[in-house]
Amino acid sequence: MKIEVWSDYVCPFCYIGKRRLEEALEQFPQRDQVEIEFRSFELDPSAPVDTDMSIQELLSKKYRTSLEQAQNMTDSMTQQAAAVGLDFRFDTSIPTNTFDSHRLTKYAETKGKGEKLTELLLHAHFTLSKHIGDKETLVEIAKQAGLDGEESKAVLEGSDFSQDVRSDEEEARQIGVQGVPFFVINRKYAISGAQPKDVFLNSIQKVWEEENESSSLQQLGTDGMACDENGCDIPEK
Repeated sequence: MKIEVWSDYVCPFCYIGKRRLEEALEQFPQRDQVEIEFRSFELDPSAPVDTDMSIQELLSKKYRTSLEQAQNMTDSMTQQAAAVGLDFRFDTSIPTNTFDSHRLTKYAETKGKGEKLTELLLHAHFTLSKHIGDKETLVEIAKQAGLDGEESKAVLEGSDFSQDVRSDEEEARQIGVQGVPFFVINRKYAISGAQPKDVFLNSIQKVWEEENESSSLQQLGTDGMACDENGCDIPEK
């Protein structure tokens, strides 16, 4: 079984959804027969690498709300993250452009380190407040994943793997991805959003037991919390 996950490194529900999927797979007897591949998706391709605005200020601007309401949004997401063992620190996180992070991940995949780097990048952004748009920071994270520092630096200083990222994003448009995280199982089934663990587990079991010849994606989970180009579905406290 193969699960493809379209996600972005600054998408809070992508990290929460990743952890819920992992929790579901821990209870799936055939876990060792499941391959996970992370696919590139930029929530805001035009986002600057550097900005002097905080997450709360960006949310306030995007949703046209007060800073207090934006703070309530990040508090809510922090609570949801904590429920799956994640420590979100929005007050110190650094907004940035994620294109280079995605390129680096594509390089990591060629070395068998894609999944490990994905986890490290998400942790770096949401918990460690690292600047994952900064090339030097990315090289350090790459080395933590077991990648060669000089090779990683060369990738980031050039344009390698740019087309791979763009191809993922184009494919997302073709299959109708409206927001992330978006999970595709065996190219036949789709789960949208950071669904509860049981939805993932039941869906995986259903796919395993009832594989059929349908060529279209069948929605097994809908209306889960997700982010798209217009922002995140963030409930206020």
